[in-house]
Amino acid sequence: MRRVNFLRNWLEPRLLAVAAAVTAALWLFIEVGEEVVEGETHAVDSAILLALRAPGDAGDPLGPPWLEAAARDITALGSFPVLGLVILSATAFLLLSGRRRTALFLLLSTAGGALASVLLKAAYDRPRPELVAHGDYVLSASFPSGHAMISALVYLTLGALIARLLPARREKLFVLGVALALSGLVGASRVYLGVHWPTDVLAGWAAGAAWALGWWAVAELWGRRGETA
Repeated sequence: MRRVNFLRNWLEPRLLAVAAAVTAALWLFIEVGEEVVEGETHAVDSAILLALRAPGDAGDPLGPPWLEAAARDITALGSFPVLGLVILSATAFLLLSGRRRTALFLLLSTAGGALASVLLKAAYDRPRPELVAHGDYVLSASFPSGHAMISALVYLTLGALIARLLPARREKLFVLGVALALSGLVGASRVYLGVHWPTDVLAGWAAGAAWALGWWAVAELWGRRGETA
């Protein structure tokens, strides 16, 4: 009987839609990854990076100096130190409010996503762009963008957790919209600063969204079986 109820939960339209979204995001990541390995994206990637630089000067991003400074501030929102502080603060709050299993879910989902990002970078081992000057300090490989992937999965996961506590649909949509905007701005800043190819960021967004949605589905099923806090 429990198996029947479990299958019924999965067959609900909302969870089916999430499963379809996860599948689509994973397909996008795989397709982009294959194109990158084959070198098919180099021309488009290069054209976009150069379009964001002043004509004749690959070291000068388009726009006034304050825009580049703002991009560095925004890109920090997707860094490991900043996101680590956000996750630790959210986890502490959940523990203080008695939601131990939700806190554990948050830690497992985000830590697992960070590990997945590191493993994917090592597997693809794509060099950073050398076409333009870097506007930020970088150490790891380029594909996928860790900032884009981790910011997407962290902000979307937190957005989903907060949205579940809000009564009105417009409030839920606002929170999820902010989460999407933050991850979008972080990814765009990586391209603007010249530290990632555009396809790195696209793949990072896809992988981060798939990870966050997949864990959201797990949390929904877990909660419906009476195992969540």
